[in-house]
This record gives sequence, structure tokens and C-alpha cells, in this order.
Amino acid sequence: MSLNDSQTVVTVVAGLAILAGLAGVVVPGLPALPLCWGGVLLWAIFGGAGAGGWAVFAAATLVAAGGTVIKYAWPGRNLKRTGVPTSTLLAGGVLGIVGFFVVPVVGLVLGFVAGVWAAERLRLGSNQLAWPSTVQALKAAGLSMLVEFGAGLIVAALWLAGLLLT
Repeated sequence: MSLNDSQTVVTVVAGLAILAGLAGVVVPGLPALPLCWGGVLLWAIFGGAGAGGWAVFAAATLVAAGGTVIKYAWPGRNLKRTGVPTSTLLAGGVLGIVGFFVVPVVGLVLGFVAGVWAAERLRLGSNQLAWPSTVQALKAAGLSMLVEFGAGLIVAALWLAGLLLT
């Protein structure tokens, strides 16, 4: 294959999109699973893989959709069980977005932690009571990232398998 071959170019671009999606789990601003899914879609449409490519795309769609649902539902359920209210998570999210623009790279995480801690401090009235809720919110955020990264890796593995088998 040469770089003049359009299918090769599409395959390389699709692979780069998938890699960018995997990086998007930890880099704020990059939509992780949509990038992975979009890379597979691009490859299925223009990569010349035929029916096999569409089968890979269908499987990747199921994994990406399932991963998206699970990344919100599982950590959210854990937080509800530990008693962290939705308003606390909302405060963390808002301050996380502000932090993203104020402090490059780490501002999202710092803002999220500060927002959760401040909301819990106001709600519970004590540092000792606010910190356990903050730790639970951080664990939930980490779990969400792991779920998203795992789903992205499965999408990437499906694409690689489709690339090798079609």
C-alpha cells in the first residue's frame, strides 16, 4: 500500500481519530468515545472493508453506546448510595468547567474537587464531614474515566480486528 491509496489514508486517519479518542479520556476537551466511534465510522464508510467493516462499526456502536451509559450510571449509583447529592456534583462540574479555562491542563480536576468540597462543606458544615464526600466523588470520577477508557480500548480492538480480518 502507498499513501496515494485513499483507503490507506482513510485507515491512518481513522486510527489517529481512535488514538485521539483514547487520549481524550484524560485530556479535557476531547470527546473520547465519539472520536473512537467516529474513526470506526469513517473507516467503515471509506475504508473499503465492505460488510465486515459495517459489522465492526455495528459492534463498535454497541460498545460506545453501552460505555457512555455505564460511565454515567455506575458512578452515579455509587454516589447516590454514599449520600452525595446531585447538587454537589453539579457544583463540582461547574467549577470544573471554570477551572478548565482558568488553569490549563489540571484546572478541570482542581475545579471539580474544589466544587465538590465547597458544596459539601456548605451542606454539612464541617471539613471533616465534607472530605469523605469529596473522596467519594473523586472515586466516581475515576471510575467513570476507567469505564470510558475501557470502552474506547474495546472499540479500538474491534477496529484492529476488523482491519486485520477484512
